Amino acid sequence: MTTTLRINGETHEVDLPGEVPLLWVLRDEIGLTGTKFGCGVAACGACTVHVNGVAVRSCQLALDDVDGEVTTIEGLGGPDALHAIQAAWVKHQVAQCGYCQSGQIMQAADLLARNPAPSDAEIDAAMQGNLCRCGTYPRIRAAIHDAAAAMKGA
Repeated sequence: MTTTLRINGETHEVDLPGEVPLLWVLRDEIGLTGTKFGCGVAACGACTVHVNGVAVRSCQLALDDVDGEVTTIEGLGGPDALHAIQAAWVKHQVAQCGYCQSGQIMQAADLLARNPAPSDAEIDAAMQGNLCRCGTYPRIRAAIHDAAAAMKGA
């Protein structure tokens, strides 16, 4: 069955069963490998993308259940035009192994879209479903505050 998806502003048609998780559609069919497979049960957040601007775990979202615009880390910003959150991540050297970072950044973007000036507690609450084995949580929090300030001034 052919399904039409809108991903990062582009239209894609895929011929896959409806139960295929969005994560595999993005990675294997579309070639957007910035979204990572972590746990496969929506517990780690490595696969976080946005659907209609809301953070979702793409490993547990079936293709048939995707309703709206999908944004991946590739659609948030790019090397030539980093999103404020990506720039803050670089500034604070958040990434260590880097594996979870695309999901972390997408979750942070969702947070800042809903709350442009979050407190430490609000950041911790919003980000608690995104795990980082390297333990970069203090850097993540600092980068989110920095991105919030940059986005406020934009």
